[in-house]
Amino acid sequence: MSESEQEQSDKQKYEFKKVIEDLKDYEGSGTQLVSIYVPEDKQISDVVAHVTQEHSEASNIKSKQTRTNVQDALTSIKDRLRYFDTYPPDNGLVLFSGAVDAGGGQTDMITEVLESPPQSIESFRYHCDSHFLTEPLEEMLADKGLFGLIVLDRREANVGWLRGKRVEPVKSASSLVPGKQRKGGQSAQRFARLRLEAIDNFYQEVAGMANDLFVAERHELDGILVGGPSPTKDEFLDGDYLHHELQDTVIGKFDVAYTDESGLYDLVDAASDVLAEHEMLEDKRAMEEFFEQLHDGEKATYGFEPTRENLMMGAVDRLLISEDLRQDVVTYTCENGHDERELLDQREDTPEHTCDRCGDTVSAEAGEREDAIDHLMEIADQRGTETLFISTDFEKGDQLLSAFGGVAGLLRYSTGV
Repeated sequence: MSESEQEQSDKQKYEFKKVIEDLKDYEGSGTQLVSIYVPEDKQISDVVAHVTQEHSEASNIKSKQTRTNVQDALTSIKDRLRYFDTYPPDNGLVLFSGAVDAGGGQTDMITEVLESPPQSIESFRYHCDSHFLTEPLEEMLADKGLFGLIVLDRREANVGWLRGKRVEPVKSASSLVPGKQRKGGQSAQRFARLRLEAIDNFYQEVAGMANDLFVAERHELDGILVGGPSPTKDEFLDGDYLHHELQDTVIGKFDVAYTDESGLYDLVDAASDVLAEHEMLEDKRAMEEFFEQLHDGEKATYGFEPTRENLMMGAVDRLLISEDLRQDVVTYTCENGHDERELLDQREDTPEHTCDRCGDTVSAEAGEREDAIDHLMEIADQRGTETLFISTDFEKGDQLLSAFGGVAGLLRYSTGV
């Protein structure tokens, strides 16, 4: 994945995360909030037929209010499905619709359509409840990384993927390696030689499976994990059986008792600490560099306004944004043409503003409001600045949000801003 594609992916995940947070806060009276997950290979006409059937069956709901709300939600979903061709977009489609509690005994009908989620939707799901079904999407957003998995002993081997948190067994092989006891009248030396040849052939077969699976994805691959008993896994790795580009991406080897498909899951469990460390490696490197520049250099900036100024000048090499930043920027323009900005929590109402330069009062309605991250990323895109979303799951990442306002930058040159 190229740098620009990665940034686009990160931005999409951020947008999805915002929508999901809103959806999780909604509550319906009774089972009237509809969630539909559509895989990319399911025809839209089939989805429409299913929704039509559910609309018909909803007429049997005893509560008039719930019946009306469910049917209105399904009608809204059918209307949205008309915008799609024969099949959903890549990775599928997720639709949410329903009458949500707006307070004071009132309800609002909301409909959200999320196209091309971060990972493929595996199966069609229709869900009607008092809350929207967001867990499958949350798992996709939490999932990071693509890792190759190999488990082997001298009897069998399995290879597969770890996509985020999902283990996908793909290929398996059984060996023809004889036991340690020699058979018949063979000399001990001949038997040992034949056994070593059989082991070598099996290792080559396992490497072939891994190479066929992983080499094509080597530029997306975050690493390879190898598991099995000793000395098998050590012999396999020390023998350089893997393609040389894959050999360099092995990030750990682990003792695993089983080498069937269940061994792949055991391997992931054994490697949990390594995976957690690897997941945040880029974030940690960026934050370590930021703190070094902050203390001993001149190429760091932080806070919304100073970082924005440096972005506007084209001085920011990498924009660092906390994954948990949830603020809007309000731009006020007074009658004298002065622009000033204020950060607000996304659920906070826009207040009036007094211009610091001329004292003019600007009404709340005159403030132009947008998501702070979208605002900064648009400038970054125009200036050729890379954007990194920083996790709060480690100390320095949490400090970016708590101590530096969730926004910082590594500069191309010192600006004094």
